[in-house]
Amino acid sequence: MHVILVTGGAGFIGSNFVLNWLANQQEPVVVLDKLTYAGNPDNLAHYQNDPRLQLVVGDIGDRALVEGLLSQHQPRAVLNFAAESHVDRSIHGPADFIETNIVSTFSLLESVRGYWQNLAEPARQAFRFLHVSTDEVYGSLSDTAPAFTEQHRYEPNSPYSASKAASDHLVRAWHHTYGLPVLTTNCSNNYGPYHFPEKLIPLMILNALNGKALPVYGDGKNVRDWLYVVDHCRAIERVLAAGQVGETYNVGGCNEKTNLEVVHTLCDILDELQPRADGASYREQIRFVQDRPGHDRRYAIDASKIIEQLGWTPQESFETGIRKTVEWYLSHPEWVEKVQSGAYREWLGKQYAE
Repeated sequence: MHVILVTGGAGFIGSNFVLNWLANQQEPVVVLDKLTYAGNPDNLAHYQNDPRLQLVVGDIGDRALVEGLLSQHQPRAVLNFAAESHVDRSIHGPADFIETNIVSTFSLLESVRGYWQNLAEPARQAFRFLHVSTDEVYGSLSDTAPAFTEQHRYEPNSPYSASKAASDHLVRAWHHTYGLPVLTTNCSNNYGPYHFPEKLIPLMILNALNGKALPVYGDGKNVRDWLYVVDHCRAIERVLAAGQVGETYNVGGCNEKTNLEVVHTLCDILDELQPRADGASYREQIRFVQDRPGHDRRYAIDASKIIEQLGWTPQESFETGIRKTVEWYLSHPEWVEKVQSGAYREWLGKQYAE
């Protein structure tokens, strides 16, 4: 039986992909994850006893480990979700982002290239390396500019987006120079279950429930296109199945919202599902804080290519997806408690100090 190797498969998007894959496919998955602060084996607990899932703890930059896994399992595809992914953390400590997103991606590409070159036909012809990236590599848009297409030039503005842009360039170069059969996806802001609570939506949900301030950067009018994570996973699965080798596919949710609109929506849903004891709205907890350095004003994805060429469309509207997300956090307090470690709370205090 065929098998796929998923790097970063215990993180937010990676674990959602693995869960969605195992729910709909019989093909086994080998997950390689370093299990840093955002990599969580509990995300995969539903399938922990399923023989189709194997979790290996390790670094994509560990050549001996990666090459051993490739040799042992002979995957037909490698899907690379492994990345440091939080802009705020990249501002405070860019070194980890350079190491993981650039140096370790290079190492992974070299390991995969060696494996792929030694495959016999037709396995060599069928093999794919799918690299998961972000719309942040394209930089910032004005309020009236057209959305990012795959032809938009790269203009990263943070250490995080610069490191992801570099990784995208490496993947492209390994295809054009060595012939490695690659696919790249660039997604807009994801949200949904298992999202580590340093990002906007889970942070607002949990701060609201804990009676804490809801910190909104600047004037709250920064715009993002929001993509429900399961829709993203479906898109990746479609690109793996039918994407053209060497091509990039932008994946968006077609839901542009200001940060303040998102926070207001979350407050209104929480007012309905778990009202405050005093009867006041969670909106009263909103606090505007100093904007972060290099904060991009607007992102927007033009997903026409994947829609028209591969037949993918998002199934969730922002209204349905955000309600599912709030309901998930309300119904999983044990998961929330385990991820909110002392070190995490200390970092939040530093990041959002007024």
